[in-house]
Amino acid sequence: MSVKMGLLALLADGPQYGYQLRAEFEGRTGSTWPLNVGQVYTTLARLERDHLVEPAGSEEGRVLYRITDAGQDEVAAWFLTPVIRTQPARDELAIKLAFAVTVSGVDVGAVIQRQRTATMAALQDYTRLKRQDHDLAWTLVLDAMVFQTEAEIRWLDHCEARLRRAATERRVVATPAEDTADKETSR
Repeated sequence: MSVKMGLLALLADGPQYGYQLRAEFEGRTGSTWPLNVGQVYTTLARLERDHLVEPAGSEEGRVLYRITDAGQDEVAAWFLTPVIRTQPARDELAIKLAFAVTVSGVDVGAVIQRQRTATMAALQDYTRLKRQDHDLAWTLVLDAMVFQTEAEIRWLDHCEARLRRAATERRVVATPAEDTADKETSR
């Protein structure tokens, strides 16, 4: 999701000031995507330039923004357009493990175990948060965080199993070669 579409969606509920938009954006996403107010105002300037929002008045130097009809159309189209995952998300953990298995001297098992411990702690924190009363928007974001964290734990288990399998295969492949070398040496 882009900040642009998030702000337009919020303005579809009615006119707001930049600081209100920032607070609403963070409130509805459980502050999982913090915005700085400069980013909000830069985005609002682009939305105004593109005729998707317009000023609806001002008070004490603050501009109240409202969505235009073109902005309403843009939001409606955004909600009805599926999120296409053509580019895989850049996953720092996957990249870290890819390097860990290819760099000599790295205890990949320890890397996985430390990550599992941290991921389990995050899952416990999210589970504690779920016990509290939240609005539906934050609950949906929190559910996504729980599911992603559970998937990461399953993936770490899978990585650990692949690591064990690869180590076993290396030993099996190395053993016949060593046996042949031993027989030739004893001749």
